Amino acid sequence: MNYRQYWFSIRSYVPIPFFLLGIYLASPTFTSILIGIILIIIGESIRLWGVSVAGSETRTTGPVGGTHLFTDGPFGHVRNPLYLGNILIYIGSMYAANWWMPWLPIFTGIFFLIQYRIFISIEEEYLQKTFSSEFDEYCKHVSRLIPRIIKYKGTHSFHREPDLKRGIESEKRTLQIIIIFLLIMFIKLK
Repeated sequence: MNYRQYWFSIRSYVPIPFFLLGIYLASPTFTSILIGIILIIIGESIRLWGVSVAGSETRTTGPVGGTHLFTDGPFGHVRNPLYLGNILIYIGSMYAANWWMPWLPIFTGIFFLIQYRIFISIEEEYLQKTFSSEFDEYCKHVSRLIPRIIKYKGTHSFHREPDLKRGIESEKRTLQIIIIFLLIMFIKLK
């Protein structure tokens, strides 16, 4: 297994040290929590929209793969909406913790941008091999992490409408972690 695949396989555990550090060293203020919550809500909204389309295919812990090229919902605006959402959630969480400001949120954002660049590289290799010209056309019009305003309307071999129930089911663990983290920030409020 190469380092990229290994890093991909443990991706669910990588944020844990950031959250623990944020909890341990937190010195939140009402303002820092409020700004953090705004960023977290934006990030989680993007994630929820993404998983309401893609469902459990985003939760794989094995090798990179997938049965469909998703271009509906947020995938029509940005190729990696879940990663974009995660970055906003992580930065928002570190902002809410209000420790080592502004360096911890900046470091967190840079770290996860680098990590997701690794994930994106192996995912795109798979998608290129699996969906070839359809994926190439999609890439010409939709950026990896910077959303476009106008939705991509190219040819699609697969369509799936968002399903909020599917999204919430997939996001249960993420939502629980966010709520617990924010409750701790309110408890530590100065």
